[in-house]
Amino acid sequence: MCGIVGFVGKQECSEILLDGLRKLEYRGYDSAGLAVYDGQRTNVLRVEGKLAGLVKALQDRPLPGSVGIGHTRWATHGRPSEENAHPHKAGPVVVVHNGIIENHTVLRRELVEAGVVFSSETDTEIISHLVNREIGAGASLEAAVRATLKRIEGSYAIAVSSETEPDKLIAARFASPLVIGLGEGENYIASDIPAILAHTRNVLFLDDGEMAVVSIDGVRISTIEGKPVTREPKRIEWSATMAERGGYKHFMLKEIHEQPRALTDTLRGRISLERGEVHLGDATPETETLALIKRIVIVACGTSWHAALVGRQWIEDFCRIPVDVELGSEFRYRDPILGADVLVIAISQSGETADTLAAVKDARKRGAKVLSICNVIESSIPRASDYVVYTHAGPEIGVASTKAFVTQLAALYLIAIDFARRIESMDARTASHKLLELVRVPLLVEEILQNASQIEKLAAELRDAQGFLFIGRWINYPIALEGALKLKEISYIHAEGYPAGEMKHGPIALIEENLPVVAIAPHDRVYEKILSNMQEARARRARIIALATHGDDEISSCADHIFFMPEVDEHLEPLLTVVPLQLLAYYIADGKGTDVDQPRNLAKSVTVE
Repeated sequence: MCGIVGFVGKQECSEILLDGLRKLEYRGYDSAGLAVYDGQRTNVLRVEGKLAGLVKALQDRPLPGSVGIGHTRWATHGRPSEENAHPHKAGPVVVVHNGIIENHTVLRRELVEAGVVFSSETDTEIISHLVNREIGAGASLEAAVRATLKRIEGSYAIAVSSETEPDKLIAARFASPLVIGLGEGENYIASDIPAILAHTRNVLFLDDGEMAVVSIDGVRISTIEGKPVTREPKRIEWSATMAERGGYKHFMLKEIHEQPRALTDTLRGRISLERGEVHLGDATPETETLALIKRIVIVACGTSWHAALVGRQWIEDFCRIPVDVELGSEFRYRDPILGADVLVIAISQSGETADTLAAVKDARKRGAKVLSICNVIESSIPRASDYVVYTHAGPEIGVASTKAFVTQLAALYLIAIDFARRIESMDARTASHKLLELVRVPLLVEEILQNASQIEKLAAELRDAQGFLFIGRWINYPIALEGALKLKEISYIHAEGYPAGEMKHGPIALIEENLPVVAIAPHDRVYEKILSNMQEARARRARIIALATHGDDEISSCADHIFFMPEVDEHLEPLLTVVPLQLLAYYIADGKGTDVDQPRNLAKSVTVE
């Protein structure tokens, strides 16, 4: 996930590009750069680290010129460093890129054999060399980019400039967003609308497989194959805040709908299906250290604690290592038994959760190694840890966590398989199957989101309920907890989540006529058991809402409302079952008129005890 900006016009553009990157900084934290044509040559300035470093560098080395491109990066291929930062230059050609070139190894080998010398570890540099080679053979910039894109496999959003044709930029996309902004005597390129909204409200959205030639005089769009495309510009009428919300009524709804993208970004570059391997680099313990681990303790708070409960099941099932799950607020006041043979995994979206941070520091003092899972780069918990796996959810503005939760689950799943493969408790064939199913999940989540209107309609019928009961078994018990928490957080309706097998140990006393009982009932190893629990609730005249697997004909006999979901490997069910519950909470809260994004008494991150 990276941010791209571009400008063609008559005014000085460095500040325009820099301002656009500020709006896109959430898309990349580890490096940033600009390339600006000064009338004779294209000058490139790149820095490692956050955008503030580029601002300082520009003070010492201004980049004059009125045509340029900029980039803020989240590393995929190649570690965060100045040489791996974008833009990448090869001869007269400069490129910025968001995405993954899947056949980069083959293309890189071809170029090296042809005598090309690479200066970075990135897949992006391949694009600059391929385009440069085409121009060297006599092609125009447009033809050179077109020929290059035909050779690339994977996802991309790119902006390309060349000193050979300095009055234009080429933009193209496939599976990564890119928008063209239309001004008077100037035009823009960006990954997202907020980057250019201060300058224009007239935009053209590129579709997959399209490219645009952007100049002062206008914009010309065609397919990669060269077929002309005619498209009317759209007028963006959003306020600045609405622009940041992407047109959604609330950040929470936007973030729910961003989950397929967030999951894809979390998985991107970390999976080898052919070898059944996970590549997390030095983000996890070395194999020698891992072999000494006898116990794992996962520490988290709130929604992250629910993710931890799911992660425990995965790690124990795949690795056969015992796992304890602790609430950070309780762990810090115990006298936990920790040592060199214990790995502590700390989970926090913000990386600033006070109780979890205290647990991390205490664990290290006691000799345990600490691996953190976090969304915010260089926050306190990652800095205090021995290892860190970053989720790539992007900024989560809504207080009630959604996309951060599912990316935490994805990270835990990757960690579980990585550990299992390295301690040889899972063979390559099994791991390949598990990872293939994981790769399918973003598309399955998208399928669920396309049916959100069903949940919206149901929410309208349920929003006046005084209480809810959420039940689940096995790996979906934590999702029952999460569903109840989401509803409590934003609608202020009392809700409880329970393991369904505990119904007769107390919670069944809460059931009265028309009480909504949400049952998480996919067709898995505990399916028959959860059906029995639903019948118990139905016999007491509860109103049963079931989450079920497509094709399940039996469940209709014990549910009043059914939301069907795609079938998936049973270990991955939580990544799907949580989505309808997020939507249910959102639509009920919105219908009640509560402050969805900033619910009363709550803050995004709990940084004090």
